[in-house]
Formats: sequence, C-alpha cells, structure tokens
Amino acid sequence: MVPFLARLRGSSVRSLTERRPRSVAGQVFVLQVALVVLLVLGAVLALVLQSRGDSDREARNRSVAVAESYANAPGIRAALADDDPAAILQPLTETARRAAGVDFIVVMNTRGIRYTHPQPERIGGQFVGTIEPSLRGEVHVESVNGPLGEEVQAIVPVRGRGGTVIGLVSAGLEVRNVTGVVNRQLPVILGTAAAGLAVATAGSGLVARRLRRQTHGLGTAEMTRMYEHHDAVLHSVREGVVIVGGDGRLLLANDEAKRLLTMDADAEGRSVRDLPGLDPVIAELLCSGRVATDEVVPAADRLLAVNQRHTDRHGGPAGTVATIRDTTELRALTGRVEGARRRLNLLYDAGVGIGTTLDVVRTAEELAEVTVGRFADFVTVDLADPVLRGEEPTGASADMRRTAVAGVRGDHPLYPRGKMIGFVPSTPQARGFGTGRAELVPHLSEALGWHAQDPERAGQIVDFGIHSLIACPLKARGVVLGVANFWRMERPEPFEDEDLALAEELVARAAVSIDNARRYTREHAMAVTLQRSLLPRALPEQSALEVAHRYLPAQSGVGGDWFDVIPLPGSRVALVVGDVVGHGLHAAATMGRLRTAVHNFSTLDLPPDELLGRLDDLVGRIDQDEDPYNTADGDGPDGGGAGMVGATCLYAVYDPVCRRLQIARAGHPLPARRGGPGRAAGGRRGRSAGGG
Repeated sequence: MVPFLARLRGSSVRSLTERRPRSVAGQVFVLQVALVVLLVLGAVLALVLQSRGDSDREARNRSVAVAESYANAPGIRAALADDDPAAILQPLTETARRAAGVDFIVVMNTRGIRYTHPQPERIGGQFVGTIEPSLRGEVHVESVNGPLGEEVQAIVPVRGRGGTVIGLVSAGLEVRNVTGVVNRQLPVILGTAAAGLAVATAGSGLVARRLRRQTHGLGTAEMTRMYEHHDAVLHSVREGVVIVGGDGRLLLANDEAKRLLTMDADAEGRSVRDLPGLDPVIAELLCSGRVATDEVVPAADRLLAVNQRHTDRHGGPAGTVATIRDTTELRALTGRVEGARRRLNLLYDAGVGIGTTLDVVRTAEELAEVTVGRFADFVTVDLADPVLRGEEPTGASADMRRTAVAGVRGDHPLYPRGKMIGFVPSTPQARGFGTGRAELVPHLSEALGWHAQDPERAGQIVDFGIHSLIACPLKARGVVLGVANFWRMERPEPFEDEDLALAEELVARAAVSIDNARRYTREHAMAVTLQRSLLPRALPEQSALEVAHRYLPAQSGVGGDWFDVIPLPGSRVALVVGDVVGHGLHAAATMGRLRTAVHNFSTLDLPPDELLGRLDDLVGRIDQDEDPYNTADGDGPDGGGAGMVGATCLYAVYDPVCRRLQIARAGHPLPARRGGPGRAAGGRRGRSAGGG
C-alpha cells in the first residue's frame, strides 16, 4: 500500500511540474484580454482629459462672451462717468451675473479699482489679475487665485466715444465649478468603459473558443511539428497536389503542381480562373468541383492525368483536392489527333469562306486569306492571264499573273500582286502547271530548279526565313487555271506528305469556285457586248422632238433594258422604254427580240394600247417556247434561270401638229414631265407584258 501511494504521489508531482503548454487559443485569449484592458483604460483617460479640456475651453469662452456683452451693454459708459458708479452698476451687475450663469462680473476703472463684486465688501478694492493687455484694448483670459478661490476670468476693455479705454469688465467662473462638470460625467464614462470591457472580454472568449475548435486545441509546438511534416510530404512527393476552396480560390499547390501547371510562386490565394498561364480546360476542371478519376487534360505541351475528390466528405471544409501526374508519353498520339482536327476545321472554313462571290480575283484572295496563318505563313495565287478575262488558258506556257498575296508579315520578298511572272520549266510552279500535280519542296535552300527562276530573289526569300514550299495547280474540269503556292517560315519543320494532301484538297475546292467565277465573267462580258450591240447607237432623224438620251446600267449585272425613238407617218414620233425581267445573256437576247417586234408593230401605225396588246401576246409565246420545264423561278436545266416571267414597256406617240402625247404602259412607270400646258392622253399602267 505504501509503495502504491508513493507512486501516486510521484505521478501527481510530475503532472503538476510537467503541465501541458497552453494552447494557441488560450494564448490568443490572454493576449486579447490584456489588449482590451489597456485600450479601455487608455480610452477612459483620453475621455476624462478631453472632457476636462472641453470644460475649461467652455469656461473661457463663456467668460469672454459675458464680459464683452456686459462691456458693450447700454448705460455702462454713462455709469462709469457718474460720480458714484458703484451705486448704479452693483445691482445691474448682480442681475446680469445670475442671468449669465457665471460666478462673478467685476466692473473697474482703468486703475483696477472695483465698482462691482459678488461680495459687496470687496467693492473699492484692487482687482486681482492682469489688466495691462486690456488697457491696450485687448481681450485677456487667465487663471488666477482670486478672492473666490481659483478662478478662470476674462478681462475686456470698455471704450469711450473716442475709442479710448475708460474702464474694464471682468467675468469668470470658479475652477471647482468647471471641474464639477467633469466629475459628474466621470461615472458615466467609467460605466461605459466597464460595459465595453465586458463586451470585449466576452467577444475575445468567443473568438478563443472558435479558434480552439479550428485548431483542435493544439499548442504551438504541436502545430509547428504538424506543419513541418506536412511541408516535407508536399515537397518530396512526385505528384502535383492542388487544393481549391469552395469559392474557387487556390489554397495550396506543391512544387510539382506549380511545375506541371506553370504557376507563379505567389499563386496561392488567387482565383483559379485568374491564374496566368493556367490552361482553361484544367482551370474549368479544378473550379467545377466534379469528381475525376485519371482524367487526361491537355496543359501547355503536356498531357496530365487528374484525380479530383471533395474535401468535405468527412466533415472538412468545402473544396476539392486534386492530384496531377504527367502523362507525356501520350503526346504523340494526341498531336496526331489534334492535327487531324485542325485540318478538318480548315477544310470546313475553306468550304464556307472560299467562293462567296463570282469574282475571280476575290476568290483567289479568299483562298489566301483562309489558309494563311493556319496552314502556311505566306500564300500566293498565280493565274493564267486569260482566266482573269473569263477565258480558258491556251497553250502550255507557264506565264501567270500574281493575283493574290497574303502573309503573316507585309515586308516579304515574294513577287507582288499584279506582276506577270514567266516561270522557267525547272520551277515547281511550271512543273505543276504542266502536269496538273502538286509539287512539294521541303527545303527551298536545296531546290536548284527553283533558284534558277530568279537567283537574287530566291536568296532573299531564303534569307527572310521562308524554307519550305508547296506548289499546287488550280485544276477544274481537267483544265489548269493557275498555281497556288504555300510558303512556310515560322514553323521550323518543313511541309510533309500530309500537308501536300491537305493543300490539294483546299486548292481543288478553290479551283471549282475560280472556274465558276471565270465562266460568269465570260458570260457577263458577252452579255454586255450583246446588249450594247442591240441598243441604238444613234437616234433617227425626225422633226417632231429634240431627243437626248443616256443609258446608265445597274451595277449588279447586265439586264434587258432598252429604249428607242421611232419615226412615224405624219411627222409623228414613237418613244419606247422597256425592260426584260432578269439578267445575263438570256435577258439581253430577249430584249433584242422585243425591240425588233416593237419596230415591226410600229410600222402598222397601231395605237399605243393595241401595240402593247400584241407585244403581250408575243411575250407569252416566247415564255412558253423557252420555258417548257416551267422554270420561271430560275431553276431550269442550265441552272441559270432561263425562264422569262415578263417584261415592262412604255410606248408613247407624240403628234407635233396637235401637240398631243398618247401613252400606253405595261407595268412601266410614267415618264416625268416638266412644264408645258399640254396633257398626256392615256396613262393606265396595266400589267407587265406577258402577264395577260
């Protein structure tokens, strides 16, 4: 029993001497209470001093105000000039003192002899205080030990009519009355301070309790040891560890994570979405909070496998923790997949962006614009000169005109746009133009045949940094129209066979569009020529009217517009204006037929309305003959909209003898008429010709 008690006594002594260190929460609580006490004491002292200072200033200001008011009161000057000023001023002064709330008001002469005082026995005595500044006309405030005790008094002069000082007035308060105000406020100040101390102590207790719960009651030594172990693990592990809070901010990232994700050293604490250099895909994954298992995510030039879990599954704070591994061995496979995706996107964009107009030059420019920067650094398109005129190339000559140039830089040494280039047979452009097959030149510095074209310019191109070329012929319907050249500069690797296949696909699409534009150009030129040949080149001689004309065709295309001046018997003249619906060769040819028909009908000397009736029948027959497929909406077999849906015409006959103008219209607006007293007969608009 004795040994047991001895061991118990020894363990008790050790427990007292080896007491567990105070926790961080306890230390913070003690420190906060000490700071609060010091702050409260300092605040109480400051308030007392401030209150005392305010009371002293208030006493001085009140003394000055009362003294000045009384010195300037009516009757003071007259009372000072009386034979017995004390008899007059003493009752008045006592009444004013009680009304002003001061302890004394003393009126005296310039020698300091009192005329008034709260204690009448002191009237006639010498004033206690400094009067010299007031004799000079100044207001003087001071603290003195006067007849009533320690006093705060103000002395002001009383001026006569000439401005001279004829007396003095002093007003003031006893210091014990001033400090009495402070003493009455002191319980309120101390009570407020005690309440603030209690509230602050309670708040510190709540903070300490929350801190104890968050730190699990650990002391500084335990937390330091835990941090050192935690830090050692994070720096030694070969996987990236990233912890993101519930608000999307980066809470922790170890060295490996910063290396893999190219994070800055001060990335912690910032929003994941705002981290510079972080790939948007992995940023979205880290912010989404979803569970991920070995999910492969591209980041810069790496492929990372990411595992992500929530941190609050076991009562922890909201957020996610992710581990990241580098899986760069999959880079080659992913690179090929990405390359295929880029090629498909480029082909899609080429299909949408090339051939938006029926203009040869613009189509060539669209080919260059779509491919530059995505497939090649510089793109040039050379077309045979006949193609630009809408014709097919003739002969095997490799002379071509540079039609389009586009590049990542504008100071390149390539031939400029518009230059006529005669390619020598050894160049890849000439070989491609002759054979119709694309030519790949991986290294321009070693291509002697290409250098033979222009050795000086070839040297400039190589020195500029352009090192690889694909020359691909623009071939449509078995005819080579020109050559598209793709030049590489910024990427160090040369063009390969896969690039050659992609270039052929791009150029094949562009060649069809260029050929369509070429055919349209040819048809447009033919239509312009035909229309100009069918319109009257000179007006016939006639004496009925003075006629002037000017034809301004629309910019969108050549149509079936025409006009005519036809002499009639009896000095009359017929004026004709018409328009065939549609554009192109068909509209121009139909216009010629209708113009001839109007000429023939006019020889019959028919009235205008009857002539247009016969023209309407003719248009209907033409429409049936030339539109057997009922394709008036422009979807005929030739795809050009050959079907005619009508024409408009205005036919007017002017008789100079009776000065009468007779007009008939078929869907055509009336002409403008300016001045003159005459009138136009007819004028009903009617339907367009061919409309029944």
